Amino acid sequence: MKHVLFAFVAFTALTFSSCTGSKKTAQSNNPANGETGQRIHYAMLDQQTFALTTITSDESYGYSQNTAIKVGGVKESSGPFNERRFLNALLGPNGETITYMRRGSCCAFKTANGFNNVGLLDIYEVIYEGLDKPITLYINMYDYGELKAPKGFTYRK
Repeated sequence: MKHVLFAFVAFTALTFSSCTGSKKTAQSNNPANGETGQRIHYAMLDQQTFALTTITSDESYGYSQNTAIKVGGVKESSGPFNERRFLNALLGPNGETITYMRRGSCCAFKTANGFNNVGLLDIYEVIYEGLDKPITLYINMYDYGELKAPKGFTYRK
């Protein structure tokens, strides 16, 4: 039993240290940059879908690890659910239904809302009918921010 416990602890420590050893971005909890550790109560269309009201003018919003979509929720145990609520709100540029798949995590960054003040971004691949190649979106479930549809998407109403 001790060997199993030791193996589990060693594996967990090794896994966490390899995740945090990757390149860190300049993200932090800076309200002046729209980054916040404060919980935001997002409007909802239903229990599965956030109510978005605008499309961003920032060409890189969601498409870059430096401009990840901040859905928050990790401290309330709803981080992954918030990611899906955001993605469920998106439609293709002509109202097409999208399909998404989580591809993994990356890009360690500092945040007071993370474990040991470190968070990871989740990477989602999004497709819809007529799209030539999948779109990659980066989502931050540690910090809250204003939710907008990324350029090239519309949203459910």
